[in-house]
Amino acid sequence: MSEGSPYSLSISAKVNYPGFSLDIDQSIELGGVTGLFGPSGGGKSTLLRIIAGFERNVTGAVGFSGSTWQDSATNTFVPAHRRPVGFVFQDSRLFPHLNVAGNLRYARERGVSSGQEIGFAEVVASLDLEPLLEKEVNVLSGGERQRVAIGRTLLAQPELLLLDEPLAALDVGRKSEILPYIEALPKRFGIPAIFVSHAVNEMARLADNVVVLEAGRVTATGSASGILSREELQLSSLPFEAVTILEVRVKEHLADLRLTRVEHRGQNMTVPSIEGAQGGDTVRLSVRSGDVVLATHEPQGISVRNVLRGTLLDILPLTDSAFATVSVDVDGTHLKAQLTRHAIAELGLEPGAQVFALIKTASFDRSV
Repeated sequence: MSEGSPYSLSISAKVNYPGFSLDIDQSIELGGVTGLFGPSGGGKSTLLRIIAGFERNVTGAVGFSGSTWQDSATNTFVPAHRRPVGFVFQDSRLFPHLNVAGNLRYARERGVSSGQEIGFAEVVASLDLEPLLEKEVNVLSGGERQRVAIGRTLLAQPELLLLDEPLAALDVGRKSEILPYIEALPKRFGIPAIFVSHAVNEMARLADNVVVLEAGRVTATGSASGILSREELQLSSLPFEAVTILEVRVKEHLADLRLTRVEHRGQNMTVPSIEGAQGGDTVRLSVRSGDVVLATHEPQGISVRNVLRGTLLDILPLTDSAFATVSVDVDGTHLKAQLTRHAIAELGLEPGAQVFALIKTASFDRSV
C-alpha cells in the first residue's frame, strides 16, 4: 500500500501476571509511525508481544485491517510466524553464524510474498548496508547491527512493523546515526510502524500519533504534538516537560557556521546544521518548554538568534509548583513555555497579549 493508505489495529485484550495486569480496549488507525509511549514497566513491550502473536494466554481479541489474529471467544489464534508482522527488538538478534548478506537473504527466502514486494537491493540502499554485506555480525557497531536487523525484518515482507525500543542499547552518537533511517521507513516502504519508547525526544522525532500506556492501561491517545505538549494528557500522570513540535521548511545551509536556516510559516530561524536535508524539505524540530523565554517587547542586542512573534493563549499553573506552562500561538503552532508565576505576574501576562518567544539555537532538538 502507498503512504497514507488506511490500516487499522483493534485490540481488546486482558492478561494477568504476578504484580501486573494489562487491560486494553483500543482501536488504532495506523499510518506513518505510531508511538507507544509511557514509563518503564507500563506494559508497552507486553502489548507489542500480544500484537505479534507471542502471547497466547490472552482474554479478548486482536485484529488487523479486517483480519482476526486472535480471539479467545472463538478459540482463534494465528501464530506469530503467520502474522504479517515484522518485529525489531532492543537487541538485534542477528544470526552469528551468518554474515550480513546471509542474515538478509535468510529473511528474504522465508518472507511471505505480497502484492508489493520489498526488494533486496532497495533495502540495502535505503539502510546504507552495501559496505557491510560481507562483514561478520560480531564486528558491527550497535547502530550497524540495528540497521541490519531492520533490513532483515523488512525483507520478511511485513504489513506492520513493530519496533520495541530499538535505540535503548545505543549511545547518543549511535542513536543519531540510526534515527534518520527509522524516520524514513514508513514513507519509503509504505508500511505502518509502532515504535515503543519512554524517551520524549524519540517520540518527538519519529511519531505521528502517540498512544500513552501506563500501568497496563491506555491513558491518552492523539497527535504527537498534542500529547507531547501535554494538551491531551488530562488522564495521565506521566511526568515529563512539555515539548513543542515545529514543522519547518529548510531554506539554506550556512556551511561555514554549521547552521541551517529554516522557516516556520513565514518566520525565520537558525538551527544546528540538519544533515541530509535539502532546500525546500520539511523537517520536524522539537523544543522543550523550559528552553523558551517570553518578552513583551521585541528584544534588541541579545545573543539569542530566534525570536518568534505570537499571541498568548493560556496560562496553566503547575500544581504545588512555582511554575506555570504558558501556551503561545505562533502562526498556528501552540508553543509551550515554562515560566515562574512570579515572572508572569510582573510582566502582566494575560491571554490575548502579543509576545515574543525567544529560543536559543542550541535548544532545538533534532537528534538525541
